[in-house]
Amino acid sequence: MNLPLNNSETPLLAQLKKLANLSDAAFYAPGHKKGQGISQLLANLVGYRVFKADLPELPELDNLFAPNGVIQEAQVLAAEAFGAKETWFLVNGSTCGVIASILATCTEGDKIIIPRNCHQSVISGLILSGAIPVFIAPEYNDQQDLLYSVTPKSVKQALKEHPETKAVMLVYPTYHGICCDLTQIAQITHDYEIPLIVDEAHGAHFTFHPNLPPSALSLGADLAIQSTHKVLGAMTQASMLHLNSDRIDTSKISQALQLLQSSSPSYLLLASLDAARQQMALSGYNLLNQTLELAEIAREQLSQIPLLSVLDFAHQMPSFHYLDSTRLTVFVDQLGMTGYEVDDELRQRGVTAELPMMRHLTFIISIGNTVSDIEKLVTGFQSLSPKAFVLPSVVFPPASDFAISPRKAFFSPTDFVAIEKSVGLISAELICPYPPGIPVLMPGEIITSDAIDYLLQVSKMGASITGCSDPNLAVLKVCL
Repeated sequence: MNLPLNNSETPLLAQLKKLANLSDAAFYAPGHKKGQGISQLLANLVGYRVFKADLPELPELDNLFAPNGVIQEAQVLAAEAFGAKETWFLVNGSTCGVIASILATCTEGDKIIIPRNCHQSVISGLILSGAIPVFIAPEYNDQQDLLYSVTPKSVKQALKEHPETKAVMLVYPTYHGICCDLTQIAQITHDYEIPLIVDEAHGAHFTFHPNLPPSALSLGADLAIQSTHKVLGAMTQASMLHLNSDRIDTSKISQALQLLQSSSPSYLLLASLDAARQQMALSGYNLLNQTLELAEIAREQLSQIPLLSVLDFAHQMPSFHYLDSTRLTVFVDQLGMTGYEVDDELRQRGVTAELPMMRHLTFIISIGNTVSDIEKLVTGFQSLSPKAFVLPSVVFPPASDFAISPRKAFFSPTDFVAIEKSVGLISAELICPYPPGIPVLMPGEIITSDAIDYLLQVSKMGASITGCSDPNLAVLKVCL
């Protein structure tokens, strides 16, 4: 279907608006009937108007799983804007896009190369597909307590040792905005005639400004998954999956997404993707200019506060090739406070970070932030009082060995053991401090003392630990 491209159009949003304003006797789902039956408490919070647009798969709104109308038109426009050959809208976040990419490229027993700092959704993809992970460790800066990216050398070595690998998956950028040398890695991966999949959840804005890192697709990625809601103007849970090569069967992606997405998708989420694409295609450069200016103001003013420092891009290296300067990481360990403590203090002052960790906090500065936000951020840090406390040294644990595949571990019989007696046993749980959702223990992995020590330390310091059956970490679930 050849469609004329006009970036000012929003075909899906326009059709949803038309139907929302249509006066009809609704004998179809959802049950609230355009808000007429909605709870008054919810209406008091968000108003009635939004429910008029909370519509189901009416004929005029197309079908997400077999689009040939307004959804197809919106996805074609998105592919053009983001530099892809084909784009799929996601209403279950980047999580379903990551899992779908694994299902489309790997089957049970196939190997896939993955960085250790992958998101927990990757492990879900391994469990569902039965694929076998080959983990490579990202570079680690122990002075900053920061994981960088993987290097081309480490990818090349992994492929040399496992030439039967079916795909390579990378994180670009990291949660802290750090980007690897993706061009070289793409070349290395394609030498083996296999696809490069990129979890670009935090990089949907890269396409629209030259002072940001290049997008993954522009550097040779075959497939990129972007959380449009994280840094652009889509609603929470609205993401996109972009394909830019012939190395992956498009029908397999579509089939995988049918397994992972709701058969009753939210058209509010879908329309927000259409609107976010139009906004960036028409005004992205100017919006990001303002965002970069705000980020620079914040970076400069925070750097002048005693005992604070800000992650900067000083020397290009294979594991730190670019830095997204709209991602602000502030080191607070010289204050004698953990990032978790600083986060609590800032919350009381009306400032909320995206990601607190032991020695630093990370803030997302996006097209939605204002000068007032930056002023409040700087003022919040200026008001902090240093403490006479030396932070303990906590190092992210190295990867352990897998005794069995994540899928086999997921379906294995299990039992609970005291955490101090779990070392050497096989984890049956996916356990990670959240955010950022980087697993410390994975199903099928041998539990190490390093992993236990790390989890206990960061939990004591205030991190939220997810995935474990016992949130107090007294016991762990292990495979029998």
